[in-house]
Amino acid sequence: MLPLQSFVELPDSMPKENVKQHKLIAVPDARAGFENSGPLDFEESETDVCPLCFGSGMELVAGKGARPCACRKRQAHSGRLEMARIPKRYEKCHFNTFKCEFGDSRSRALNCAQEFTKNFPAVEQGLLFTGSVGVGKTHLAVSIIKGLTEHGFSCLFYEFGSLLKEIQDSYNSNTRSSELGVLAPVFNADVLVLDELGASKPTDWVRDTMAHIINTRYNDKKLTIFTTNYADERRNDREETLEDRIGSRLRSRVYEMCKTVMMNGEDYRRNYDKPSVEAKKR
Repeated sequence: MLPLQSFVELPDSMPKENVKQHKLIAVPDARAGFENSGPLDFEESETDVCPLCFGSGMELVAGKGARPCACRKRQAHSGRLEMARIPKRYEKCHFNTFKCEFGDSRSRALNCAQEFTKNFPAVEQGLLFTGSVGVGKTHLAVSIIKGLTEHGFSCLFYEFGSLLKEIQDSYNSNTRSSELGVLAPVFNADVLVLDELGASKPTDWVRDTMAHIINTRYNDKKLTIFTTNYADERRNDREETLEDRIGSRLRSRVYEMCKTVMMNGEDYRRNYDKPSVEAKKR
């Protein structure tokens, strides 16, 4: 099969009437690596009719026959991304937009995330991104989801507090959701991202619910990616560790399930949209 970035001329017999002009940009080869994973650059204009397959889903290649059209791959990827529930805040997160300095902890974290994505599903452990606020933990987790969904895997993103709230809401008789309905996608996703592990108040119910989710995925050999602001070492008497937040038994299980990736650095939000010195003078 030819790479998707190849362009072919359709036979003259192919009807082209009533098809509006489209802007077509090269689609990345599906066999390419993930190092610079980003959105598929295939743009259409006003109409939904694809200029390559004319809505049939199969692209004719002169002298070769037919092959699945790139537009179907794009549509399938969009569907998997939508099901992944990535918040709009992180829609522009990709490996190629992650900022770091060569050789620093964030650069090493980027390499870990890219290797995980490139080698999946031949991966034994998930990842635990740990570090202070604003170092890019969620950015990398979302980038992994985008890379994997592009290659046909099902992924799901949940901020842990939001997941707990949905489970609690399912107990309300006035809602149409059920606990099983909320948890089934969480259990079944090829890769689950649980953002902000340990952020919720560590009540017995919270810990039992975390244990249920994590142990189910562990037993089913499903890989999970966590992010957390809590470290394993206490830097002062007032600071809590990840073990304090999720309990020693669950922390031990996460040790086994995930490779811990530590990230250091300044909170990027401190400089977000900050006016320049020149602008202030004006």
